Amino acid sequence: MSIDVTVREIRDDDVDAVIALWHASGVARPWNDPVKDIAFARRRPNSTIMVTEMKGRIVASAMIGEDGHRGWVYYVAAAPEYQGAGLGKSIMTAAENWLRERGVWKVQLLVREGNERVRRFYERLGYHDTRSICFQKIIEPNPLT
Repeated sequence: MSIDVTVREIRDDDVDAVIALWHASGVARPWNDPVKDIAFARRRPNSTIMVTEMKGRIVASAMIGEDGHRGWVYYVAAAPEYQGAGLGKSIMTAAENWLRERGVWKVQLLVREGNERVRRFYERLGYHDTRSICFQKIIEPNPLT
C-alpha cells in the first residue's frame, strides 16, 4: 500500500489529534496525563514529538528525547486502520533521524511485558532486548501540575 504522508514535528493545533491517536491505538495509560506529557516533551530542545499527517489527519506519532547519553522513544502509535501499512516504521525512522542529527548513536525504548506483537515489530526494525530491568521512582509531583 502506497500512502502519501508528511512527517513533521507536532504543532499546537495537533495536540488533541495526537491524544486521540494515543487512545485509539492503545498507547495511552490512565496514570499518564497526555496533555502534561506532550507539554513536557515540547518544553526543551532535547525532546519533541514527531507526527505523520495524511490528508490533514494525524495517523502516527513518536515522542523522542535524548538525555545526553542515549535517545529514548515513547508513544509510538499508528492509527488502528493503518497498522501494518508502514507508518510505524516510517515514524521510527523519523525518530532515529531526529536523534542522529543531534549526535545520538544509541536508541532505547520500553515495551510492556507480554506485548509480543509490538516486540516483534521492533525486532524487525533491528532492536533487541537488552535483558535489562527498568526501575522507576516518582521523586516529586509532576512539575507541570
